[in-house]
Amino acid sequence: MQIVDVVNRLDGLKRSVARVIRGKAEAIDWIIAALLGRGHVLIEDIPGVGKTTLAQALARSLNLVFTRIQFTSDTLPSDVIGVSLWRAEKGEFEFLPGPVFTNVLLADEINRATPKTQAALLEAMNERTVTVEKTRYRLREPFLVLATQNPVEYLGTYPLPESQLDRFLLRISLGYPTPDEELALLRNGGVEGELEAIRPVLEGAELVQLQARVREVRVAPPLLAYLLDLVHRTRNHPALALGVSTRGALALHRASQALAMVEGRDYVIPDDVQRLSVAVMAHRVVLAGGEVGEGWSRSEAERAVIREIVDSTPVPL
Repeated sequence: MQIVDVVNRLDGLKRSVARVIRGKAEAIDWIIAALLGRGHVLIEDIPGVGKTTLAQALARSLNLVFTRIQFTSDTLPSDVIGVSLWRAEKGEFEFLPGPVFTNVLLADEINRATPKTQAALLEAMNERTVTVEKTRYRLREPFLVLATQNPVEYLGTYPLPESQLDRFLLRISLGYPTPDEELALLRNGGVEGELEAIRPVLEGAELVQLQARVREVRVAPPLLAYLLDLVHRTRNHPALALGVSTRGALALHRASQALAMVEGRDYVIPDDVQRLSVAVMAHRVVLAGGEVGEGWSRSEAERAVIREIVDSTPVPL
């Protein structure tokens, strides 16, 4: 597939999703970049801003299987990965796959699940496999977890541990639509009709081919040094008790390559790294002290530190 064909296919995908997620071009670019980079996305936002619609629109546009799990405090690991049942007529156990066996998994309000249930997703997100009763099952390809959490409500929630957050390539927020876009939504009575009308613009097999091409996107040595400089500065910043890990550095590298492809280039530019730095690194750091609070206040403090690092780091020419 030539670069021109890649650009046309990805532009068609962006336009398809933008039919129902209006005024959020950058968020759509990031989601597609995460998908191309074989990563997962944590959407931290209040209810009712289009998180579920975004996941459905992406799955429909790619002709992928979409599954949603509404996490609650009594959701069990078996409700996510599946369960083995004894079949007397066969004299053996039969594995019944859970909702994780899909292409696009919407893990809605993931922080309402207990740590044990949250951990049930770790293997799936990292290795794209599920192990049940010593048997390993491979998941579908492509596989994307879009998890959501409400940063405002704390009652009955279990904050995601660092090991779980580190499995997400990006953490983003959609935010409210612009006044004009919200007015258009009111006039049209919502986006349900547009969502039903979405037709595939790219097939799953083609997407897998594009995922393989991401690693071919060039990153010049000075830009690679700049990327590592950003990561190293998080490890020595006085406001941070814990900086970005090597996994985080690899994530920023891969996400930058994927975003360059979304933008129609086979090479990364500094703007790709800068645009993604907050979304990739902010959820991978631990603030020093502990007086920042929880939820949105903590997330905003993490983002502010990464923005300060990006603004103060010299950019290669």
